[in-house]
Amino acid sequence: DAVVISRAGFTDMYWTIAQMVAHVTANGAHLRRGDLYASGTVSGTEPGTYGSMMELSWGGRDPVTLPNGEQRTFLEDGDEVVLTGTTTLRDGTTIGWGEVAGTVAPALELDTAEGVAPA
Repeated sequence: DAVVISRAGFTDMYWTIAQMVAHVTANGAHLRRGDLYASGTVSGTEPGTYGSMMELSWGGRDPVTLPNGEQRTFLEDGDEVVLTGTTTLRDGTTIGWGEVAGTVAPALELDTAEGVAPA
């Protein structure tokens, strides 16, 4: 079953989007309509608002306990991660940004003789 382990808000970010764009473009880089722009990890200031397992578990020191009793310090093979987001407009309307999901796959075994993953 899905479990919410963090609820971060962009209001906790140190830099605004406008400041990040100014930083990127100050040296002459160009942004155009349709360009994708990422903020990096969005983390809050309180437990439960941290934006990564590294932060949530304090680098693996403090495991996150799930409702079924399992503990995680980092993601494990087979874990599914779902990210969602919303924005609340000035008039109170909430817009959902959809979701993105992925499942952690096991690492590929390297062919030690070749030093590369098999094709």
